[in-house]
Amino acid sequence: MAKDWMIYGANGYTGKLVAKHAKARGHNPVIAGRNQKKIEKLALELQLDYMVFDLDDVNIVAEAIADMSLVYLAAGPFLHTSETVIKACLATNTHYLDITGEIDVFEKAFTYDEVARKNGIALIPGVGFDVVPTDCLAKHVADKLPSATHLEIGIASLTRASAGTAKTAVEWAGVGGKIRRDGILQPHPIGFDTKELRFMHGYEETMAIPWGDLATAYRTTGIPNITTYMAVPKAAITMAGMGSGIGQTLLSNGVVKSVVKQLIGAVVKGPNETHRKTSRSYLYAKVTDDQKHMAEAWLDTLEAYQFTVEASVLAVEQTLERQLAGALSPALAFGKDFVLDIGGTRRLDALDVGEWESRIGTV
Repeated sequence: MAKDWMIYGANGYTGKLVAKHAKARGHNPVIAGRNQKKIEKLALELQLDYMVFDLDDVNIVAEAIADMSLVYLAAGPFLHTSETVIKACLATNTHYLDITGEIDVFEKAFTYDEVARKNGIALIPGVGFDVVPTDCLAKHVADKLPSATHLEIGIASLTRASAGTAKTAVEWAGVGGKIRRDGILQPHPIGFDTKELRFMHGYEETMAIPWGDLATAYRTTGIPNITTYMAVPKAAITMAGMGSGIGQTLLSNGVVKSVVKQLIGAVVKGPNETHRKTSRSYLYAKVTDDQKHMAEAWLDTLEAYQFTVEASVLAVEQTLERQLAGALSPALAFGKDFVLDIGGTRRLDALDVGEWESRIGTV
């Protein structure tokens, strides 16, 4: 008989949505977290079993998840939560999934590939909007041009951030930007590398950001030069360029970082249901090689949090159904077409100019 699976961080914004969606699809995951009052309330609402424990000690976590077939981690920033859970999963032969977008978390998870394969379990970080659609799109364009040496990824998903996402942004803001060059992650100032990209809905001004694909797309495609761009208002780009050094210095201070996170927890609530159901996300990927050959593709999909909810539960289902092992990116685990299993997602290898121009007029 299959063991249960667990959602840790189920009382958070995304974790709660995933728990509700899992229940609606006929699952009965055990929900868990640190906050007993919130976990008990959600467990009563969804009629699910629950556990309350923190992530400070690997042995305590291992004992708590010993009867689980899979742990889905929704509690971030994952820089502070993931490794303890990964070690506990390795000790108990339990599959591990999370929704991180943090480069360092991906890089650390991939170092456990050999032991995960030996134990016959899968470690699959980033099974939400960070980074399923971008990873799948990167694999798709890379397969069209096996000689590719450069990859650019663009993201246009102007949704409201949840508290967890905002706190994670504070973490990487204190470190600064990154790009990958010649296979090596390198520092890259935020706000100075900008580019106008064409998405399905029109042109957007973008700037380079340290998105998780700098880790995952490199592992998925082997392409050594990767830059990830996100659409942001021009005013934000200007402010980022002016304040990147000051902001990075301030947010590298532990006390300042803690205060900012407390403020975020008090005021940031995330998008409402109407926004999640009606907004869209647009992605673009292009690869080039040394002979200037090029391949590109576009993706139109759900609002970022709604995508995360649906992709997460589907990833859990496929992980439990398949015999996956090792530390894997989403596209390596589930294939480049996994993103197309999310209802309402469309991928194009070329844009029809007439249709594209008509879409711009209606957006």
